[in-house]
Amino acid sequence: MTLLPIEGHADLRAALTASAAGSRLPNSLLFHGPPGIGKQRLALWLGQLLLCQRPSAAGPCDDCHPCRLAVRLEHPDLHWFFPLARPKAAGDRLGDALEEARAAELASRRAEPLRATTTDGLSGIYLAHVHILLRSANTKPAMGQRKVFVIGDAEALVPQESSPEAANALLKLLEEPPPDTTVILTAADPAVLLPTIRSRLLPVRVRPLPTADVERFLDTHSDATPTQVRRAALIAQGSIGRAAGFLPRKKNAGPLEDVRVAARALLEAALAGPATPRLAAALAESPAGARGAFSDTLEDLTLWLRDLAAVATGASDVLINVDAADWLRSMAERHPAAAAGVPAALREVEATLQLTQFNINPQLALAGLLRRLHANLVGTPNSRSTI
Repeated sequence: MTLLPIEGHADLRAALTASAAGSRLPNSLLFHGPPGIGKQRLALWLGQLLLCQRPSAAGPCDDCHPCRLAVRLEHPDLHWFFPLARPKAAGDRLGDALEEARAAELASRRAEPLRATTTDGLSGIYLAHVHILLRSANTKPAMGQRKVFVIGDAEALVPQESSPEAANALLKLLEEPPPDTTVILTAADPAVLLPTIRSRLLPVRVRPLPTADVERFLDTHSDATPTQVRRAALIAQGSIGRAAGFLPRKKNAGPLEDVRVAARALLEAALAGPATPRLAAALAESPAGARGAFSDTLEDLTLWLRDLAAVATGASDVLINVDAADWLRSMAERHPAAAAGVPAALREVEATLQLTQFNINPQLALAGLLRRLHANLVGTPNSRSTI
């Protein structure tokens, strides 16, 4: 199996190709933009371009031996690192265990190249892996004249083991990369990276894809029906990775569809008159860790809030959750003051999202958030009750 073809970003790819051809491409870059829009695929494409034997103005040739190895994730000079669950090994064994886990994950990605973009708060890019990366960077290329390192979801360099050690170790490479080495980091939220890392990288903004591009890609590379593809593309906001998460898996809903439904239930609980639904929603949340699915649900809650405001103000043409238009209109009619409270409600959700970077209790955080959302959206005496 090989990587799926890169989709979109034609202008950006043309600029990167021209910079590489003119030897103007910096050795350290940061691709940043919303989750699932193809930042890591673009970084791997750039790595392939830099290793290609016959590059052209259109990009890598896709035919030479290095290109074929790159798209199979088998090129020895194209190194792809990403967050992994921490193995049980410790000490000197940790690095070996992480490399075994990375090899297994690469095999999984070859076998299933179309993957949903989800958050896993239990994974990270650990200090032992950065040491492996540094050792590889200080060796000669195995095949050609260059080595390329792609570090995906680089935010995971920071919040691990309550220490920024992995990120600080990477500074050694970013400060003075070898002339034959290119390092590309990707991040959805570059502000989470240490300022010392950001200052050493050329930021490259990667923008969401047009909905038509997402729909065409899914239609070609998935088994979903045209109706399922269209719906997923509309909801995904220009992200192939998110759209894949809304497609059904056999008889089950996609992983992001479950998250979307959970976020809608939180909005419904926040709008409810009695406090009982809010209490039930808070208690139903898993108390084990605030990252991962909980933060994904909060992210989707912001989209439901924006849709509620859009329907209430007559802007239904910009809905994201288009399949829930009737329900949103019903909520807006039952709670006519809600639209005015949406900006404050969004600030409350964003503040709670920031807290998920720390070791908080999701049940307590959600209980307080739903109470404040009720106060902002409904503003009844019940909003002052304790839940």
